[in-house]
Amino acid sequence: MKSILVTGGGGFIGSNLVAMLLARGTHHIIVCDHFGSNEKWRNLSKHPVQEVVERENLFDWLEANHKELELIYHLGSISSTTEKDVDLILRHNFTLTHKLWDWCNKRMMRLIYASASATYGDGTHGFDDAGDLAYLEKLRPLSPYGWSKHLFDVHVAREVAAGRAALPQWVGLKFFNTYGPNEYHKGDQQSVITQIASHAIQAGRVNLFRSHNSAYKNGEQKRDVIYVKDIARVLLWCLDNPKVSGLFNLGTGTASTFNEMAGAIFAALNGKPNIHYVDMPAAIVSGYQYFTQANMQKLQAAGYTGGFMSLQDGIRDYVQNYLSNKIDPYL
Repeated sequence: MKSILVTGGGGFIGSNLVAMLLARGTHHIIVCDHFGSNEKWRNLSKHPVQEVVERENLFDWLEANHKELELIYHLGSISSTTEKDVDLILRHNFTLTHKLWDWCNKRMMRLIYASASATYGDGTHGFDDAGDLAYLEKLRPLSPYGWSKHLFDVHVAREVAAGRAALPQWVGLKFFNTYGPNEYHKGDQQSVITQIASHAIQAGRVNLFRSHNSAYKNGEQKRDVIYVKDIARVLLWCLDNPKVSGLFNLGTGTASTFNEMAGAIFAALNGKPNIHYVDMPAAIVSGYQYFTQANMQKLQAAGYTGGFMSLQDGIRDYVQNYLSNKIDPYL
C-alpha cells in the first residue's frame, strides 16, 4: 500500500482531509505537523494515522521514504492574517514551500498545495485563477500571509512558464473563507461562521462588524464561504485525477452577506435572528476585505462536477452535528 503525506494534517483543513483519506482505506496516511500545547491534537484523536513526522524532520523523512510515497498534500502554513512577524511567515509559507517544490521536482513527486484567496487583496483585479504571470503580478495582497502565498504562486507560474516544472502533477488551490469542524484551536483566527455561531449558541445573540465602507451597509459585507467538507472532497478529486495540474480557485462561486450567515445560524438553532453591530478593531480596518467571490469556471472546466453545499445546508450540518455537541464537537 502506497503512502500519502499531509503537511498540516493535524490542522483544520488537514484533519478533515485525513479523515476522508482514512475512510477510503487505500493509502497509509502520514501527517507532518506541530501540535504545541493546545487542543489541536484532538483533531486527529479519532483518526489513527500511520505516522506523525515532526516538522523539523520533514526532509529527512522524505529522503528515507519517498519510494513508498504517492503524493504530498502541503497544507501546513502560518495562516493567521494578523501575524506581524513577516520573517516567520516567509520561512513557513514561502521558503519551506519553495524547498518542498524543489524536492518534488527532483523526485518527480505529485504535489497539491494550499494557496489562499488572500492573494487577491481587495479584489480590485477580480478573483481570476487563470494563473498567468501578467495577471498574478497585478495582485496586491493586504496581509503578510496573503503576500507569502502570492509569492509562491508567482514562483510556480515562473517555473511552469520556463519549462522547469517536472512534477507529474501539481495543483495549487486558492482556498476561500472556509468553515467547519476542527478549527477550534485557531482562537481568534477561527472562521467568522464559527465565531458568530459560538456566540449565538452561548449568548443567543451575535455581534457583526460595522462597515467602514460606504458601499456596504452594516452586515452586508460579503464573503464566499465554503464548508470544509467540500474542500476535502476537491482535494480527494485531485488525488483521483493525476492528469489535472494548475492553479485553481476553491470557493463556492457565491458570495453571502454576514447577515445571511447569521440568519442561517439562527435557523439551524431554531431561533430568531438577534444581531448587533460593533466597531471593527482598528488593527484590521485597513486590510479588511469587503467582498470575495471565487470564479469557479476553471475547476469546473477541468472536470470537477461535485458541486458545493449551500450556505444553509453547510451551516445546519456544522451547527447541529458539531458545534451544538458540547462534549465532542470534533469530526
